[in-house]
Amino acid sequence: MKLSSRNRSIFWLVIIFGALGGSLAWEIFERICYYLGMELSLGVGPIGFDLSVLAVYLTLNPGSFLGVLAGILLFRLI
Repeated sequence: MKLSSRNRSIFWLVIIFGALGGSLAWEIFERICYYLGMELSLGVGPIGFDLSVLAVYLTLNPGSFLGVLAGILLFRLI
């Protein structure tokens, strides 16, 4: 699918869910490595905001960037 003004919101949703999914998958991978005896920590963060009622934070890691790339590829395939 080509990016246009009509489907820009779908594009950003796919990118955000890709980044969240990639971050989660990388965190699971890091924990599996930890239980196997290897220490691997490539996360940066937490990055986010706090409104005193709602707080949203995300730890950026290589999985985040891989998830964004996967989201872009998925959007182009749709």
